[in-house]
Amino acid sequence: MHDTKERLSLFWIFALLNYLYADVLALFAIVGSPNLADAPHLPPWALWGSAVLMEIPIAMIVACRLLPFRANRLANIIAGAILTLINGFLTFVPPLVGARTPALPEYLFFATIETVCTSVIFWQAWTWSGVEAAVSSERIVGNPETGLPIG
Repeated sequence: MHDTKERLSLFWIFALLNYLYADVLALFAIVGSPNLADAPHLPPWALWGSAVLMEIPIAMIVACRLLPFRANRLANIIAGAILTLINGFLTFVPPLVGARTPALPEYLFFATIETVCTSVIFWQAWTWSGVEAAVSSERIVGNPETGLPIG
């Protein structure tokens, strides 16, 4: 059985790969469009915000494996909630209120997967108990008398 730290790190890798591929696909669509002048030009603050949002899953891959239980759980709850809310809002709210979005069907496909994945991360972290964390640490440390791992 995999421990929650490993599972959360794996989910962050999965989410990150979806974010990256969706952005690459959108870039190909823009470059391949007949009129590049119609391509969206983001202001510096939007580019900076995008960089910060992309750094969250990158950092969480490492944080999941290195942080102790309480900090790890809290970081995953906060990061999972932030990315779920922002991605969900930017993807699904504009069409609900009648706003026209340039999102491609392929991008909506990836955005749905990303939102579900970060929701799962949030839920896994929310329901993560200290008991499991203690048992996982025991398995890693092992039995000091024999020097062998427990379990």
